[in-house]
Amino acid sequence: MASLSFNPTRINQTSPQPFTNLTKFSFHLSKPPTNKKHIQLPHCTSSLSESSLFSTSNIEASTIDQDDFLDDPTSELSFLDPEVDPQSITEWEIDFCSRPILDIRGKKMWELVVCDESLSLQYTKYFPNNVINSVTLKNAVVSICDELGVPLPEKIRFFRSQMQTIISRACNELGVKPISSRRCLSLVLWLEERYETVYTRHPGFQKGSKPILALDNPFPMELPENLYGEKWAFVQLPFSAVKEEVSSFETKFIFGATLDLELLGIDIDDETLIPGLAVATSRAQPLAAWMNGLEICSVEADISKACLILSAGISTRYIYATYKKSPVTTGEAEAWEAAKRACGGLHFLAIQENLDSDDCIGFWLLLDLPPPPV
Repeated sequence: MASLSFNPTRINQTSPQPFTNLTKFSFHLSKPPTNKKHIQLPHCTSSLSESSLFSTSNIEASTIDQDDFLDDPTSELSFLDPEVDPQSITEWEIDFCSRPILDIRGKKMWELVVCDESLSLQYTKYFPNNVINSVTLKNAVVSICDELGVPLPEKIRFFRSQMQTIISRACNELGVKPISSRRCLSLVLWLEERYETVYTRHPGFQKGSKPILALDNPFPMELPENLYGEKWAFVQLPFSAVKEEVSSFETKFIFGATLDLELLGIDIDDETLIPGLAVATSRAQPLAAWMNGLEICSVEADISKACLILSAGISTRYIYATYKKSPVTTGEAEAWEAAKRACGGLHFLAIQENLDSDDCIGFWLLLDLPPPPV
């Protein structure tokens, strides 16, 4: 496949503006896109292979009737896609948190939910609240490997800052790299699905119960000097070009991160314009390399403070750029955010040597999702 020439559209095609100024831009979506954001879960379909592995806390796997399993919200799941090479699953996504479910003691139950990005591996297990520690988690990770015949992952991503100590300690004892990141999109969408199909149907479900480990949204801090660009602009790319840019990761070296658009169920017309932010600097290569280690998850325009916020990791937020507030610039920032919402939160960040270059040094495809309901 030939390398893609990165050529996003800007309304203002004159000289690029300074990094602290907003380039005039307007959005023209070809039609309101549909974004179903639906993951086809193996355990929720009729195409389950007979070799899929299931287990529950009180029934032997070999005796489970599949219909009974799917209908029982108290069941626990242990699944590995038989068509996937277990050795290829090197990164996991983990959530270890309380659920809006009371056990027989009247205490909130905890649950471990594990998957990989493609949902080829899926595992759930309930725990009482008095055994929540790194030893329990470490043993559970080892049990998953033994039960499903998969190797220990190289990396484990998680998105709750409150669980960082427990998860990091368990990972370190196993020689696994823990990564705090909100780019656990498969996991987050699966938790949304489980809330509707499992938790709300559980006999111990507590309606109106709020998550005890809510996601942080701290005040943004100053951007480190090594992450500064020189110029920036709001840009747009047709969805077809975004998909080509994603596929080009397979054929050329480029810093950044992509998303599995098919898995995430993002259903957008190819001509729809996807909003993005282009950053230009003469030191594009080192800047992209620094950014590559940040686990970037979103860019947002803060209308009230006339700035752009870069979110990374679990709860790191930077003031990425500022602009002079005026009715015009406010309208442009509002239009950019509206375009992002119209695309279901899909947007991108690109780093180039200059804003008119056909080459992209860094490209991050981002999806701004609300936090899970649990």
